[in-house]
Amino acid sequence: MLLTLTTTHQPATDLGYLLYKHPDRVQEFKQSFGTATVFYPEATDERCTAALLLEIDPVRLARSAGRTPDFSLSQYVNDRSYAASSLLGVALADVFSTARSGRCDTRQEVADSAIPLEIVIPVLPCRGGPKTAHRIFEPLGWQVSATPVALDEHFPEWGASRYVRLTLTGTVRLADALNQLHVLLPVMDESKHYWQGTDEVDKLLRSGEGWLASHPERELIARRYLGRRSALTRTALTRLAELGDDSEDALEPAEEEEIAQPAERRESLNAQRHEAVLSTLVDLRAKSVIDLGCGPGQFLHRLVHEPSFTRVAGVDVSSRSLEIAARRLRLDQLGERQASRVHLFQGALTYEDARLSGFDAAVLMEVVEHIDPPRLAALERVVFGAARPGAVLVTTPNVEYNANYEGLTGMRHPDHRFEWSRQEFESWAGRVAAVHGYTAQFRGIGDVDPERGTPTQMAVFLRD
Repeated sequence: MLLTLTTTHQPATDLGYLLYKHPDRVQEFKQSFGTATVFYPEATDERCTAALLLEIDPVRLARSAGRTPDFSLSQYVNDRSYAASSLLGVALADVFSTARSGRCDTRQEVADSAIPLEIVIPVLPCRGGPKTAHRIFEPLGWQVSATPVALDEHFPEWGASRYVRLTLTGTVRLADALNQLHVLLPVMDESKHYWQGTDEVDKLLRSGEGWLASHPERELIARRYLGRRSALTRTALTRLAELGDDSEDALEPAEEEEIAQPAERRESLNAQRHEAVLSTLVDLRAKSVIDLGCGPGQFLHRLVHEPSFTRVAGVDVSSRSLEIAARRLRLDQLGERQASRVHLFQGALTYEDARLSGFDAAVLMEVVEHIDPPRLAALERVVFGAARPGAVLVTTPNVEYNANYEGLTGMRHPDHRFEWSRQEFESWAGRVAAVHGYTAQFRGIGDVDPERGTPTQMAVFLRD
């Protein structure tokens, strides 16, 4: 099986530094199931291509699988020698491990940058056909070509096989591209060559850091990557939600191939929520903003890249989430002036903290529903009474809209303590505004249902 990776970044031979594989050498790497070879079919300043060729030893593969009840010939006669699969994903992760980490001692500025890339996989099993490849890769910024491979070119009437020739073209950071492939190759095939334990969830989250939590097809990806093991899938989706992305975006029918896809892909609810809050902050002409309950920094990333904000802060009760946020923002690589505008700190929103004060605006995005109702009064006192920013933006699920999610029973996320109707939310916000000297305005975010409203509701509190 073969994968080629091409760049036209200038000079293109920087690809050798990023991959830690010299273009003038052919290098072999032994795997438990065969041999991986890296070589460069072309290497000029204008264009450079690295190829990963994986040769499978079917006997070694069968033995490495350990004891199995399957003693059929299919252990030795199958598509694993020529079709990209989890075997290629594992080999890629091993051979390009340093590149996947995003580290490059000699070209760090290139490793940190999005560069033009073209990835070609001549034979890729693709359950669900080309449309699945488009659904999986396009939200990541790739231009996708998935051409079906004929069962037999001499007998076109036999139709297409389950394989496609996949070409991905885009401007992407190399580390992100490699991590995406590591996860998504077995997702396309929906099969793995090894037994999956609970540590597979950790592997998925590590390789999916920075892109999986916001992917509109994250439930499909998690379910396929984890072999449709429902317990592991639930664990993965819960942990993804805890990383700052709420699970309503993943509430899709179980059989993804049956979904009628729109001609133009709809923006995810999480992205719409970020855009709505950010545009409101800009309209308010806020200069300093604090994200209360910032999680791993998805929205902070948007705030930091908005030049009109001269001071940005994020607070969360989870130190791990703050570590992820710092990596996402690359705080250790910012210049002194840029770093001085960003401040992350640990804290609980139910306890007064002087660091929460002095901001033009504060954001509580999908936070209040995670607070136990008896503790809400403490949050109200801390945010609206003590910190008293000029504006507070609060978003929360609209429970009335839940009826539109097929198969959903209960609340949208297992950690939600409650979910409000539109009337309940407006009643709460009106009371808080009256007590603490604010006025409240209400807006909807997401697709509008004539009877049930929007999936997310937002209140904009303005201090009197």
